[in-house]
Amino acid sequence: MTGCCSFCPCFGISGDGDGDGDDDLGRSNLDPVLLISGIGGSILHSKNKRRGFQTRVWIRILLADLEFKKKLWSLYNPKTERGYTETLDDDSEILVPDDDHGLYAIDILDPSVMTKCLRLKEVYYFHDIINMLLQCGFKKGTTLFGYGYDFRQSNRIDKAMEGLRIKLQTAYKASGGRKVNIISHSMGGLLVSCFMALHNDVFTTYVNKWICIACPFQGAPGCINGSLLTGLQFVDGLGSFFFVLRWTMHQLLIESPSIYEMMANPEFEWKQQPEIQVWRRQFKDKKTSSVVLETYGPTESISLFEEALKDNEVNYDGRKIAVPFNFSILQWATGTRQILNNAQLPTGVSFYNIYGTSFDTPFDVCYGSETSPINDLSDLCHTIPEYSYVDGDETVPAESAKGNLVFPKKIEIAILHKNNSNGSCYQGCHPYNH
Repeated sequence: MTGCCSFCPCFGISGDGDGDGDDDLGRSNLDPVLLISGIGGSILHSKNKRRGFQTRVWIRILLADLEFKKKLWSLYNPKTERGYTETLDDDSEILVPDDDHGLYAIDILDPSVMTKCLRLKEVYYFHDIINMLLQCGFKKGTTLFGYGYDFRQSNRIDKAMEGLRIKLQTAYKASGGRKVNIISHSMGGLLVSCFMALHNDVFTTYVNKWICIACPFQGAPGCINGSLLTGLQFVDGLGSFFFVLRWTMHQLLIESPSIYEMMANPEFEWKQQPEIQVWRRQFKDKKTSSVVLETYGPTESISLFEEALKDNEVNYDGRKIAVPFNFSILQWATGTRQILNNAQLPTGVSFYNIYGTSFDTPFDVCYGSETSPINDLSDLCHTIPEYSYVDGDETVPAESAKGNLVFPKKIEIAILHKNNSNGSCYQGCHPYNH
């Protein structure tokens, strides 16, 4: 049974068995695996507080943009002091379904009949990995579990930390007291890092190995800077009209603590500091102007965000709501960054760091040009940027994914991009590419 997983040392078999058969209680002798998704990689439901019925709001194809605005648009509540952003719809709450031992929420992100019939690969998240593990002998609810979470929220909120503790404990007990092998993807690695830092004793008790795929340990500067200023378009071309639009996504991201937590780490020793560049027209008087290239590093960019987003607002249910750059979220995210910087891998836990290379990955963001400059910084929110690229997986620079310097004992695996008849052997850390 273990042959299909034996290619990778991450999937070890503990005990004296050879991986075939079960114990007297019907439990496999494989160590349990817990899959943890990245940003955008969990199904989200909106639950009506009065009637109790639930509607899938992420991901969906039909009425995607409308339902997204109505149910997922949120505002950060600094009064909670716990890193939560709260939906604008007072009659509903956002939930992550825990069906199928947590695997349903991270398998096919739009499990509708139409999506399955068309097999839209963009929404097949952990699906192929789940099937591979099942073929290797893992069993749902005994040795295979999933953990999805509300990816708008901070990576260290109490609800996410408690949910992960319960999931680890459940997997440990269900497998007969075997320690858990975690497989995290993208931002899920930051969530695990926060848990490890805040609950090191629990992590030591329940975790055997941590396999970390494409984690933005030091941030994803190109993608995050562009997202905060102009939003994020998941689907291009004609398909974009059937999905969430860039501007709609933009308004959510500005109020999402998780996005601020993936800004470039200003304390990290980058080979070259990531920058936001703005070709800007400056007026000496009413008739005379010049064009200059302004550059903003990780620290200087805060003033740029503030100026560019100062007049940003949304119209929700007939009322205008200001959505500027959120300094309360930034303060919270700065605290999260300190936790991440101080996270330590417990003795006895194996760590495998898998990251992508040989893909053009956004790093510097540039708005305007010398011949078509930006007149006012508020215009940035309506301007599609150009990027300069570095080596990585299309979203996370390899430099960032390798930058977990607080984990001295680790095994790093670089996955190269190879063009072949079956596609590339690594498809980056875009929420849909697996």
